Amino acid sequence: MTNPGSIRHPRWRWSAAAATAITVVALALALAPGVAAAGPVTAPAPPAGRPVCDIRDDRLTEISGLVATDDGFVVVNDGADEESRRRIFFLDDRCRVVRTVRYPSRPRDTEDLAVGADGTIWVADTGDNDRARRTVALWRLSPGEGRPVLHRLTYPDGAHDAEALLVDAAGRPVIVTKQGGSAGLYRPAAPLRAGGTVPLARVGQVRLPSTTTGNPYSFLGRRVVTGGASAPDGRRVVLRTYADAFEFDVADGDLVGALTTGRPRSIALPDEPQGESVSYSPDGRFLLTVSETANQPPGTRPRILRYALPPGPTPSARRTEPGPTGRAADRGAADRAGDRAAAGPGSRDRAGRGGTASLVVGGVAVALALVALAMVGAQGGRRSGGR
Repeated sequence: MTNPGSIRHPRWRWSAAAATAITVVALALALAPGVAAAGPVTAPAPPAGRPVCDIRDDRLTEISGLVATDDGFVVVNDGADEESRRRIFFLDDRCRVVRTVRYPSRPRDTEDLAVGADGTIWVADTGDNDRARRTVALWRLSPGEGRPVLHRLTYPDGAHDAEALLVDAAGRPVIVTKQGGSAGLYRPAAPLRAGGTVPLARVGQVRLPSTTTGNPYSFLGRRVVTGGASAPDGRRVVLRTYADAFEFDVADGDLVGALTTGRPRSIALPDEPQGESVSYSPDGRFLLTVSETANQPPGTRPRILRYALPPGPTPSARRTEPGPTGRAADRGAADRAGDRAAAGPGSRDRAGRGGTASLVVGGVAVALALVALAMVGAQGGRRSGGR
């Protein structure tokens, strides 16, 4: 149907046409194929970790705990079914086993490793898939000692499965449970006693943000805590799931406060076969991970991977002088350059130029559209006043 106004008012007919033309130009600019940056941008897939080295010892296919040291790594297996695997394994920087330490008695289910500021290694014997253990345990291997010491602990609220262990600035171990949603934080309520049992106190809970990172266990794999680590300088702490790592800032040594009230930065750990281990690099600039490979195709080797950290506090010196398992200085700017290259050459520049182009073109389109609307409003006002 013809617009009556366009017949009665020739000047309005011409102005409407001009406004329409301007609007078309604005839309063309906004939707031009050569300016795709003006529209929604699909987020790139998270980068995979950069390989560090493969572990080729056949005893190490169910690695559940990892610590990086000055000259290599320390790892433990998940579980204790085979005698040859009931060890604390020391590796060099090429992932070759150079030393092992036996437990003086049989562990139940070793799940994580942590290292204190003085170089003490802590092993979390806290796995309990059936939630049937009356006690859990920590093994402590002090610098220079040839065998770890056993400390038994009891939960105040029933059995829990736990796969993550942290050590706070005061040298106190903190156990993080594995249940989805809110993970419980437990700390010894009394000084540990060699060979004795002390109670644990629940000191808080931590809720991790939701993500969409791909992993073998889908939604559940993104919700359960499978490992943890403290940065060498004590200013950051990280918890991991099967899919992601979440880094928290620690103020004034308050690790529990950081986990219960802090807002973490997320690091995607995509498609690791069964990621249960995490550690900071000796310089605190990267995260290191390794997965179990027991259920993978024959010949699959555990591979230590390195991930770049998001911006956060600048890593500083160690909290104290290191022991035999203390952390080392930066291993080279070339490694950091390699991580930047893995993200694609010039990716930041392209992103910046694309964002600027998007803003300019979008601004021009909006301005033209506003001019068109102004012309329509002005002519409409004159038309109404003439009636």
